[in-house]
Amino acid sequence: MNKRVLGHMFSLLHIDHVKLNDKWNYTNVISPYFRIYYIDEGAGFVLNAGDKYRLEPGFIYIIPSFTLCHLQCDDFLSQHFLHFFEESATGISLFEYNRKVIRERAREMDILNFRRLLEINRGRGINRSDNPKVYEKNAYYRDYQQLNKTVNDAVYLETQGIMLQFIARFLGSQHFKLNNPSPMPSKILEAISYIQLNLHDQLTVCHLAKRVNLHEDYFSRLFLQFTGERPLAYIHAKRIERAQYLIATTNMPYTQIAEETGFANLPYFSKIFKKVTKLTPAEYKRSNERV
Repeated sequence: MNKRVLGHMFSLLHIDHVKLNDKWNYTNVISPYFRIYYIDEGAGFVLNAGDKYRLEPGFIYIIPSFTLCHLQCDDFLSQHFLHFFEESATGISLFEYNRKVIRERAREMDILNFRRLLEINRGRGINRSDNPKVYEKNAYYRDYQQLNKTVNDAVYLETQGIMLQFIARFLGSQHFKLNNPSPMPSKILEAISYIQLNLHDQLTVCHLAKRVNLHEDYFSRLFLQFTGERPLAYIHAKRIERAQYLIATTNMPYTQIAEETGFANLPYFSKIFKKVTKLTPAEYKRSNERV
């Protein structure tokens, strides 16, 4: 685990303290970044995978990247929020096996950390709209990430340190289930990294096995043992995850997205997309355009 953690970096997107009302009511939100909330007044809800989490004062919550959820406030909610991207040398998220909302009682240090992030990162809130369909755009991400390059080294390092503290809080949670407790073999890590970096290329189980000098059947069984998925299913999931990001954040035509994510043609892309998400690409796009 230590090697994996040291291979992760976290890039600040937004930090702010906002007062929300019943207009904060959005469905089918799936963000390519992490969200952490601290609630100090009012109430709201996050719905995820059939579970309903009440957002209430005195608690902090994390929503990992690419976690489908619905956000809701019926009346009033005072919320500190932190959004950030995760970068991994292996392409494996620390929350790869925990794509679910986790809730922890807030400690005094959590509250102080939110205040400190706000103090040293002024103007990093969402200045256009609190609707994810409005602010989750590629150009918008670039604008905000560019700010990370302009802050001085002391602020950048302190921000990184605080984000790591928040990550550590949830990694240490009793609700964080390490579904893959055994150390992942380097050959499987190498294969996963190769998949992440080459989604647009033709990827076959045979080719991946040869790259790491393993017999195809043994490689497939080992991959399943340590990831919970067969190689082809994993490739499809990562390609569709990338396609969801492109549909939500760009205006690329589906044919280009299919090509960009390694599908031979549009019908096959649409078939796999629906198999993974239960929606067609067009239905997914419409769900992300709803205000």
